[in-house]
Amino acid sequence: MNGKTALKPKHQRLLLALLALAALIVAGLLAARALSEEASFFYTPSTLVKEKPAPGKAIRIGGMVKKGSIQRDADGVTVRFTVQDKDASLAVRYTGITPDLFVEGSGVVADGRLLSDGTFMADSLLAKHDENYVPRELADTDMNAAQHSQDSLVQ
Repeated sequence: MNGKTALKPKHQRLLLALLALAALIVAGLLAARALSEEASFFYTPSTLVKEKPAPGKAIRIGGMVKKGSIQRDADGVTVRFTVQDKDASLAVRYTGITPDLFVEGSGVVADGRLLSDGTFMADSLLAKHDENYVPRELADTDMNAAQHSQDSLVQ
């Protein structure tokens, strides 16, 4: 005998299975971490005030477009407006074509990033899809401010 002990085939299979299981667990943990860093959480203006996410972090906000807050820049594609809920409001800037249902007093959800000056830079906008739709988080918001406006934004 040369002093080396070879593993029996049964033990080799067990060791291989344990290594494969460990590799799967590590891969799953890495995937979960990557997904959690890229997740886009839904915030209302009130929860933004409380939780204060880091500037530049991808987030999703939602609320009602404040009446009288929509301003269009001279370039024709940049829109500035205020999103509000019952307790707070947030200035938003978006460059692009707005959805047809995007009007003052309607619900909106925006994906983007919070800038260091407190303004939200939206990458995409989703307007509410139905006159009766109110997000669950905004169910107790004053709905007089949420009535669908029939006014045209183009004059």
